[in-house]
Amino acid sequence: MAKDKKKRKEIKQKLLHKYRLVILNESTFEEKISFKLSRLNVFVTGTLFIIVLIGLTTLIIAFTPLREYIPGYSSTRLKRQATELTYKTDSLVTVLNYTNRYLDNVRLVLRGDVENNEVNRDSLFEKYKLDPSTVDLTPIREDLLLREEVDLEDKYNLFERNIENVGSLLFAPLSGTVSQNFDPNNKHYAVDVVAPKDTPVKSIADGTVLFSEWTAETGYVIIVKHQDDLTSVYKHNGSLSKSQGDLVRAGEVIASIGNTGELTTGPHLHFELWKKGKPVNPLNYIDFK
Repeated sequence: MAKDKKKRKEIKQKLLHKYRLVILNESTFEEKISFKLSRLNVFVTGTLFIIVLIGLTTLIIAFTPLREYIPGYSSTRLKRQATELTYKTDSLVTVLNYTNRYLDNVRLVLRGDVENNEVNRDSLFEKYKLDPSTVDLTPIREDLLLREEVDLEDKYNLFERNIENVGSLLFAPLSGTVSQNFDPNNKHYAVDVVAPKDTPVKSIADGTVLFSEWTAETGYVIIVKHQDDLTSVYKHNGSLSKSQGDLVRAGEVIASIGNTGELTTGPHLHFELWKKGKPVNPLNYIDFK
């Protein structure tokens, strides 16, 4: 027991024993600074310094942008941006898939491949269509009164005109001689119209340019999308006046007659007309004379 007390006393004396830390001038041995220290003071001071250092480091990591440079930490702003970019990427992928599907159909039109062109773009949106059986089509009272009033006016209208075929009247792209007719049996889904070189080629109706580029076989090609699922194709042009995405009006110059591409024998226009994804005879709609 006495030994234990003596041992504890020795430990206490060691902890509380005073030491002097002196800093001297190396040349003159003049005393500059001195400190009275003990083992206990050094231990307590060192512990407090470590605790303060750990606390400051934690605050810096938690409340300053420096934590972004530490592996495993990221800011809320970066997380929000990453989430927004993820949503945008998903939307872009969806739009890209629709665009690729549509461009595939355009390529089929360029190649004249009718057998593989049975895909309807409207099928992409089939799941969004409403079931007619779920829609109430019963006219309301105001609608019935309006119909009776219109029927009464039309009954005595002396200037009524038949306008069923107005949509089939198209502007001639140019005037010339038809050298080869529409022949689906030989996969010639167009009419070839001979005209002098550099003759202006015009749009048959209002529409939007879907394609306007050079191709190896058919030279300069331009494709215009019109209303009522109608698409016009102009091949072997000498030059193009419109770019993809441009809006054109009926009769507006979009190209000029040329002799470009591998599959040509002279200046002419190879003109195709597609209705709902299938080729039709342009001579049924347009007079090239």
